[in-house]
Amino acid sequence: MRTITIVSNDKVGLLADISYVLAKEKVNIESISADVISGKGIITLTLSDAEKGKEVLESAGFKVEELNSVVVKLDDKPGELNRITSSLSKEGVNIQNVHMISKDGKTTVLSLMVDNPRKTALILKDNLLANESVY
Repeated sequence: MRTITIVSNDKVGLLADISYVLAKEKVNIESISADVISGKGIITLTLSDAEKGKEVLESAGFKVEELNSVVVKLDDKPGELNRITSSLSKEGVNIQNVHMISKDGKTTVLSLMVDNPRKTALILKDNLLANESVY
């Protein structure tokens, strides 16, 4: 799964501007996370076409970084997040970001942005749902 992150000065209408640029070029937002930290907006997007989305956003003046993520499916029960994060930590994999994509009471789907997607996919192979960068 290809994810992009935008770091921008926070302002009223920032998400409106981003979503307008993407909609105008027919790039669909599949998931979004937005935070404001010390006056900076940090928006992480999973897009229908990450390459095109990155290109059009950069053309519009946004600072964009592209990240690769590993998507895993876990049982929705206490301790599952600790199980996988501990496994990655023991193997020296740094988790840079985590997004919950879905949760239905039985399973939870997470997107993990890590410094080593291939190693992560091997470690979490029993929970792996998708990862374009691994294959």
